Amino acid sequence: MCQKNLFSILCFVLAARFGVVYAQPQCGESLYSTPNDAYDFNRRLVLSTIASDVSSQGGYYNVSVGEGAGRIYALGLCIPGTDPKVCSNCIQPASVALSDTCLNQTNSFEWGTDKMLCLVRYSNISFFDTVDLEPVLTLCNSENITGNVTEFNRIWMYFMEDMIVAASTSSEDSRYAAKVSNPIGLQRIYALMQCIPGISSTMCDSCLRQSVLECQRGCSGKQGSNIRRPACFFEWEFYFFYNAFFITKSAPPPNPQAPALPPNVTKKRITSPSVGKTISRGTLIAIAVVAAIIVALLALGCVYFRRRKSVKTTKLKFDDDIISQQSLQFDFKTLEAATETFSGKNKIGQGGFGEVYKGTLPNGTEIAVKRLSRTSGQGLKEFKNEVVVVAKLQHRNLVRLLGFCLEGEEQMLVYEFVPNKSLDYFLFDPVKQVQLDWTRRYDIVGGVARGILYLHHDSRITIIHRDLKASNILLDADMKPKIADFGMARIFGMDETRADTSKIAGTFGYMAPEYAMHGKLSLKADVYSFGVLVLEIISGKRNSSFYQTDGSAGNLVTHVWKLWRKDLALQLLDPTLGENYQSDEVTRCIHIALLCVQENPEDRPLMSTIILLLTSSTITLQVPRSPGFFFQSSRDGDSRAEGSNSYVKPVSCSINDASITVLEPR
Repeated sequence: MCQKNLFSILCFVLAARFGVVYAQPQCGESLYSTPNDAYDFNRRLVLSTIASDVSSQGGYYNVSVGEGAGRIYALGLCIPGTDPKVCSNCIQPASVALSDTCLNQTNSFEWGTDKMLCLVRYSNISFFDTVDLEPVLTLCNSENITGNVTEFNRIWMYFMEDMIVAASTSSEDSRYAAKVSNPIGLQRIYALMQCIPGISSTMCDSCLRQSVLECQRGCSGKQGSNIRRPACFFEWEFYFFYNAFFITKSAPPPNPQAPALPPNVTKKRITSPSVGKTISRGTLIAIAVVAAIIVALLALGCVYFRRRKSVKTTKLKFDDDIISQQSLQFDFKTLEAATETFSGKNKIGQGGFGEVYKGTLPNGTEIAVKRLSRTSGQGLKEFKNEVVVVAKLQHRNLVRLLGFCLEGEEQMLVYEFVPNKSLDYFLFDPVKQVQLDWTRRYDIVGGVARGILYLHHDSRITIIHRDLKASNILLDADMKPKIADFGMARIFGMDETRADTSKIAGTFGYMAPEYAMHGKLSLKADVYSFGVLVLEIISGKRNSSFYQTDGSAGNLVTHVWKLWRKDLALQLLDPTLGENYQSDEVTRCIHIALLCVQENPEDRPLMSTIILLLTSSTITLQVPRSPGFFFQSSRDGDSRAEGSNSYVKPVSCSINDASITVLEPR
């Protein structure tokens, strides 16, 4: 083993220095076969032909040869789209290295690379639809990252999250992604991830996340690394590698020099080449003056016309670089016809903002029309904010905006139709909540987390939702979550991560204490709301339903914290789930939720960290501190948690979960 590790280190040093990665077989530690037995014969047979098989099958080939103890399972894999000859030239030395090095091991693999990535793997047990995380080979570049390492790590983590999603959700036949980040100073991150085809998206996601964590543990601060496992590969560098990245930059438009004036032209006269006549300087001035007058008159006419037109109908002005007004704007008659004149039978929702109707456009597209009430308190500013914000967003866990209508006093938003209504419709109904088993609830938690991560870090703009709650989570036909209602969302600038505000927007019970009490807004405000939402999903009870249940001030967060301190966290679980749940998984979700609702925003994890914690059971979680808005009665014998700095004293607040748009902070 020492020789193998030394060999691996030497190979990577050569790779970092010369840009070439040599074969590094990972031989299994089980020595079940003996030379020249049936298994060894089949192993040598498969390895001798796999290069031609892979190249002839489009870059991926798996096979099973033999029977009983001599049976071998093997696969060969290249980067999608690799030229067959190049693929064969990568597979061949990898298979030779395995044949020569792993003489009697029955489970070995080789991410053999020589300017191209490929995989050869074999085992005496079928592995085509499973994920093996061991053994793992971690190779780190010897050079350290310079500059602001903390900021680089933050950007790196967001980029890796995007990479994991791209690779794990790609075609099952490839499970591959290679991307280049936006410039970070003078550098870019080049990253490649690949899983073995055939495994599920969840399996691929898990394998790649483990590799990213391994990279953080073993290669933090280094200028590149690669992690090799039997089921997945991950590498990042500051340069091109494996011919996997193709960036074309269009050349700047030509800037031709103005042609020299003919020698017979003076400063006072210009020759017109089209007619061969001369135009006097005075004539040119007269033409320019007349043209300026005409342009001015046309401009005044346009202003007058637009002012007259605005009396009849109100128009929204959008930034040209965001959306096209014509492409998103519906006229009132179209939506009226689609909803059958806003018929009561088509009404699918109602709230303080107004009503929501199901409609069908002439082309058959089903839509949801949010018709704002004149007394909803959502003015033109909030309406425009929702249109502009949602129009920029494209993510499977965010509801998609199709358009809007703004005519006279009518303000309507047109969304994709999400058939299963909102999460609260199922979660808090004693009859319907049985449709949300633990697997679905866990998937909803993960989906909402990914949607928030996109808002915070992966979209073109940084967005704080400010009103995350069960009624703003819609469920599609497969019960997958989609975050909705962006009327109160706050857009942050490129380098902005927090702000002070004199107006509070959101819902009591979901608001972070520093925001509700002092107007301190940051990404961690949404993290707090997410924590409350997770506790509601686990318990099947509203946060407000715990208010004064024992004669003292309280809420769901307080109730969970008391259970946690007494090591009774599983008592929170919705009894309708029965015994159909994973206790470790539930406990971990409760633990993560408590980390999200901690009083100090700096103690709350980022959404990227939360997703890692949700998808990996091997990461040790921090001990949670006292949550914000922790109500302690005089009869409660619990003392404050070890390491907790303070409690937020009970405050007088409404238990109504309706959203508010204006509240002066104390």
